[in-house]
Amino acid sequence: MAWFKKTKEIRTDRKGKIPEGLWVKCDGCREIIYRKEIEKNLKICPKCNYHFRISARERLKLLVDEGSFIEMDENMTSADPIHFKDAVSYKERLKENQKKTGLLEAVISGDALIKGYPASLILMDFSFMGGSMGSVVGEKVSRAAERALEKKQPLVSIASSGGARMQEGIFSLMQMAKVSAVIGRLRDNGILYLSILCDPTFGGVTASFATLGDIIIVEPKSLVGFAGPRVIEQTIKQPLPDNFQRADFLLEHGLIDMVVDRKNLRDTLARLFELFS
Repeated sequence: MAWFKKTKEIRTDRKGKIPEGLWVKCDGCREIIYRKEIEKNLKICPKCNYHFRISARERLKLLVDEGSFIEMDENMTSADPIHFKDAVSYKERLKENQKKTGLLEAVISGDALIKGYPASLILMDFSFMGGSMGSVVGEKVSRAAERALEKKQPLVSIASSGGARMQEGIFSLMQMAKVSAVIGRLRDNGILYLSILCDPTFGGVTASFATLGDIIIVEPKSLVGFAGPRVIEQTIKQPLPDNFQRADFLLEHGLIDMVVDRKNLRDTLARLFELFS
């Protein structure tokens, strides 16, 4: 005689779905982290302090006094000097990136106040064609430096780039000499130039204005160099040191002057303006 009835197994085909984009994998420690937790922390990993990439507009909000930024040369767009085409034409690729980012080019420039100190600003955005430097980027950087020279105020550049823009050929490579020359004029006239390097900064940008600052600041764990570590390792046929091309390695070997957390960057700039004023 059965003392209890056997219950039927309940089955369901319905599965609980986790909304997409709720969790983020950190590129530094490889941990899975709640997205809102990272956003509250200025897009810095709370476990390893890895600084996620942020847009130029987001960085503006963190650095400048509210309502003080005046954008310059905002309507400049790239031409197609060599009629480049790979999978798609260069013109189509520009339109795709403009639609995706809401920007016309890979750099925003203008004048602003940082804790009351006037400065000319250059902010690169890696999401626009990898922050590559073409003719328009070079021209906007040059004009920002010329404004700093004319107004006798500091120039601050925030670089995040894969290098020169291959779709413009020799015209993109010419920008390296162009921007380096105008940065040299700042130094000749005693105008302070602060260069901030973010993850990643490579190629022709590293080889020109990004590493010509009077003081070079890098966000923690950022990857900075000319060629990538994989390319270097394959070329020299030898293993590279641990942490190669990362911020702490660069500081230890004298390429940069400071490693500064994103949270402290605005205060650091203001202190440097005060010291050099």
